[in-house]
Amino acid sequence: MTDGDGAGTGDGTGGGGGSAPRVWSRPALAVLVAGAVGLVTCTAGFLGALFLHVAPPNTLYQRYQKQVDGVVYPEFEQNWKLFAPDPLQQNVTVDARVRTAAGTGGWIGLTAQDIAAIRGNPIPSHLDQNLLRRAWDFYDSTHSNQDDSATAPNGGLAQEYLKRIALQRIGRAAGGDPVTAIQFRSGTREVAPPPWSRESWSTQIQYRELGWWPVTDQDYRGLR
Repeated sequence: MTDGDGAGTGDGTGGGGGSAPRVWSRPALAVLVAGAVGLVTCTAGFLGALFLHVAPPNTLYQRYQKQVDGVVYPEFEQNWKLFAPDPLQQNVTVDARVRTAAGTGGWIGLTAQDIAAIRGNPIPSHLDQNLLRRAWDFYDSTHSNQDDSATAPNGGLAQEYLKRIALQRIGRAAGGDPVTAIQFRSGTREVAPPPWSRESWSTQIQYRELGWWPVTDQDYRGLR
């Protein structure tokens, strides 16, 4: 409403209809600043650890190797070097089979599952492309090809990581019976030379079969 001369009645809204800008209290600002600083610090530390992991050998990495490896392994392990990338020259597949009280099941193509999920997908998942592949590379780099014994301190972690990836896909039971053991095998095939090359080599697949690993309820902790 207005009075006779058209002036506002002083209801607090004024003629602009706007609202006053929000004013943050000092405690709220302190929390926001602390959160931002913590986020930036954590991000910088994580990126720094990845940089030291892929950089050429240096004193800083040797001094803090345990801390860097604790950040990188196993989820963020890298297989490339900062100044000398090494492209893949082999096609490697990973299969698994499980044992129950009823017997041993057939081989399950874990890599074939990933390929099926990627093929024809314009935006394939990073997990489908790299999770299983990097887990096998991690295991292979920390275990002997002769007797599958661990050759690095984190060999046990590599075995547990690979096992849990497979068990998450297979589940707790096969054919209605609980899974009691799991076995892996890898198939390696050399990439064929290009048609214009004079080189030639065998592209026959070579299998590496691991022993049986026992499976307990502890192996399923945290898995969906």
